[in-house]
Amino acid sequence: MKASVKWTDGRQFVAESGSGHSVVIDGPPDHGGRNTGPRPMELLLMGMGGCTSFDVLNILDKARADVTDCVASLEAERADEVPSVFTRIHVHFTVSGKGLKEKQVARAVELSADKYCSASIMLVQGGVEITHSFTIVEE
Repeated sequence: MKASVKWTDGRQFVAESGSGHSVVIDGPPDHGGRNTGPRPMELLLMGMGGCTSFDVLNILDKARADVTDCVASLEAERADEVPSVFTRIHVHFTVSGKGLKEKQVARAVELSADKYCSASIMLVQGGVEITHSFTIVEE
């Protein structure tokens, strides 16, 4: 896997993935940025949310669950001192669908956290406490 990050000006960068997709990364004005994109740590948190959501949907698809929507809401705490690494992250999934079983959704979240989500597992191995919860919405 490869990526490049090119400085544009101020504290703005354009990151490009090896698959050719780009995202603007920027800082707040008080740090020389223009607030035109997510901060680097926000992007890391969003990446983890995308990774675990991908897994949960894959697992539920394989179980033939009738999922119509899935939203992962993440909240992170960071250390007060530099480096201000993540110390805790909570992921709450809101999974919508028809006839979804609580046990099935719980198992999908658990498998993602413990076995499949490379981003989550890497952060846990680095000392971040990650917790999960979910709500099922019947449609």
